[in-house]
Amino acid sequence: MSPNLICSSSESSSTKAWIAHGVLAGAAIAVAIGAHTYLGGSKRIRTRAVGIIPARYSSSRFQGKPLVNILGKPMIQRTWERSKLATTLDHLVVATDDEKIAECCRGFGADVIMTSESCRNGTERCSEALQKLEKKYDIVVNIQGDEPLIEPEIIDGVVKALQAAPDAVFSTAVTSLKPEDAFDPNRVKCVVDNRGYAIYFSRGLIPFNKSGNVNPQFPYMLHLGIQSYDSKFLKIYPGLQPTPLQLEEDLEQLKVLENGYKMKVIKVDHEVHGVDIPEDVEKIESFMRERNLS
Repeated sequence: MSPNLICSSSESSSTKAWIAHGVLAGAAIAVAIGAHTYLGGSKRIRTRAVGIIPARYSSSRFQGKPLVNILGKPMIQRTWERSKLATTLDHLVVATDDEKIAECCRGFGADVIMTSESCRNGTERCSEALQKLEKKYDIVVNIQGDEPLIEPEIIDGVVKALQAAPDAVFSTAVTSLKPEDAFDPNRVKCVVDNRGYAIYFSRGLIPFNKSGNVNPQFPYMLHLGIQSYDSKFLKIYPGLQPTPLQLEEDLEQLKVLENGYKMKVIKVDHEVHGVDIPEDVEKIESFMRERNLS
């Protein structure tokens, strides 16, 4: 199918939210010199949080994705409306390098920050946007613009996870992986330690067993696109050189782990994934129709 690109200024009503399971308990000591030096052993209190929705028009897999029509509204608007319901965010903005996206977002009431075309990923776009904000924030939440059904409870969950883990500079969320998505490279998998810190992310199935088949008894985890960062760390992230695992998997969060920083992970209930390719739009719309979501 070829989804239509639209821009609408209509408002949406709140939809039924899934409840996040909550932050996985436990605390750990940073294991790398870089992380230890950055954190300095301090217990810095993180209070003010800003949500940033990075959005770019050009994409190798899905050109113009933020403006794609999702049951009558552009996807970026649906993401923004859901994100506005989060209680932990002091501010919410869209960061883009494209005037078409900026004009659309201003049309439905979003604050927009223009960023450069040189940003290599959403994290770098969030970092640039943070520098342009007038107010100071302790936590930055990177809310993927291709998650039109993102739950505000998940946003609140990753913020609280970072607040509760002073040794971490990054937090994110996972949900149960559907068996049919086990070998889909667009569905990123995650494994964590027994204290709720990320060990690794991969486009392949992890863990991988000797049989090479999906183990129906194993609780595989799917990584959701939402991520939150300590604002001080986000300022230095663009200066970190690309790392081998990051480049091989094409996953920006691996650069965080490879440099020795800690990443807190929460497990949530979330039935639908984001929009990675055009075919995902029909899946999202079918899900919304089945549950009478507007």
